[in-house]
Amino acid sequence: QVQLVESGGGLVQAGGSLELSCAVSGRTISNFLMGWFRQAPGKEREFVAARGGNTVYADSVKGRFTMSLYKNTVYLQMNNLTPEDTAVYYCALQTAPINYLDAQRYEYWGQGTQVTVSS
Repeated sequence: QVQLVESGGGLVQAGGSLELSCAVSGRTISNFLMGWFRQAPGKEREFVAARGGNTVYADSVKGRFTMSLYKNTVYLQMNNLTPEDTAVYYCALQTAPINYLDAQRYEYWGQGTQVTVSS
């Protein structure tokens, strides 16, 4: 059984930093495509970052967010946060890497962690 458990969300002031973690059990993540998505109130879930062989980022977070993997945990280091980054953040796993941008291609999801950035 595959489980993804996020942690690390919280409330931070604009310009601050947070690091999200996603602990994965049931799969060795180095063999699969891992992604981070976020969903703000009233908006669709949007792609943030993904890592298979390479790491790719949404333009809105490029240069501020860094995705990394260590053992079976995925991290998202978020720096220089802005109120526009406020959302629930989800990690996800795609077993057959077809399209890292498409949330529907990811078979497994965590429960999400809230990130709130105050101005």
